Amino acid sequence: MRWGNPTLTALIGLGIVNHIVLTGSRVTVTLEALRLGASAAVVGLLLAVFALLPMVLSVAAGRLSDRIGVRKPMLAGSCAMALGAAVPMVVPGLAGLFITAAVLGTALMLFQVPAQNATGELGPPSDRAHNFSLLALGYAVSTLLGPLIAGFTIDHGGYVATFAVFAALPLIPVAVLARGALALPGPHPAHVQGHTGGALALLRHEKLRPVFVINVMLAVAWDLHTIVIPVYGAHIGLSASQIGVILASFGAATFVVRFSMRWVVTRVDERQVLTVALLSAGAVYALFPFCHSASALTALSFGLGLGVGASQPMVMSLLHAYAPPGRMGEAAGVRMSLVQSMAVAVPLTFGALSAAIGLTPVFWSVGAGLAAGGYFTRPRGK
Repeated sequence: MRWGNPTLTALIGLGIVNHIVLTGSRVTVTLEALRLGASAAVVGLLLAVFALLPMVLSVAAGRLSDRIGVRKPMLAGSCAMALGAAVPMVVPGLAGLFITAAVLGTALMLFQVPAQNATGELGPPSDRAHNFSLLALGYAVSTLLGPLIAGFTIDHGGYVATFAVFAALPLIPVAVLARGALALPGPHPAHVQGHTGGALALLRHEKLRPVFVINVMLAVAWDLHTIVIPVYGAHIGLSASQIGVILASFGAATFVVRFSMRWVVTRVDERQVLTVALLSAGAVYALFPFCHSASALTALSFGLGLGVGASQPMVMSLLHAYAPPGRMGEAAGVRMSLVQSMAVAVPLTFGALSAAIGLTPVFWSVGAGLAAGGYFTRPRGK
């Protein structure tokens, strides 16, 4: 991997910091809710709140980054990250956790959509897939570190100390972005002129539509893992540190696979990578009910991370290649909205179904759906 663009390197570093706060806070919020006696259904609702406002506002955030540039939305999102993580320190109980979930989910969306828009603009088109692989690699680092920081800080310092750590971290991006030292993209001509065509036109776009569909299915695999491990782990008696390590193994796998993406994309195309991701995720979910130890869950989480970890850079590369001129921010917003809709639906559905029919049928149904999606979306003959 080459890191030739200092602005991109700085952008990825800021993204890592903010994403650590989100991934770590999701674990912390989940375990604190379980400690307070919340049911699986309530935990599912709580995790859905992380994605509720982003689901509604992502397209608008993408258009805003096209229209006014990326720095101000990213700065606003970073400020909100610090405020959101601090809420449970002053508002105890489930009420504070719900507020934190709503604020943090929206705040990261305000940062992430413009960051994805900027990544595609930094450097020539020939560097685009490489740049998105680097961005995804950064998020893999934070997916690994966030749960680890959460688990070990909870066990050794408690929940208040954990939220304090996560409230302090976003002050780093705030300080960097407030100085305005990074050469980030400015307004985009298409939105300055007001010619957008609407988000539905992007969903109907012949080449973008299948990319969005594949991305939704992969989002189901990713988001279900986020809620399954804390709930299932607590059910079989694992500690917060063990749960953090299991979730971190998923992040480690995404790091490994994204580190190798530049080698992979020279040998297979993006659609092939996405099909393999769906098929492998389906196989992992079929095996989850047979795992009853931390080591087995760690191995499966690592395998799932290898499969779905390759998806984000491939999706973003295809979006940037197919999006109409001047509308990459909006296309990223549509993608984010779809992903967040799954982040709302998956925890709610998981909570309801696991309470009604148990975990095993849920695992197998999801596994079958992902495998079927991989089969039907596989690249056909040219």
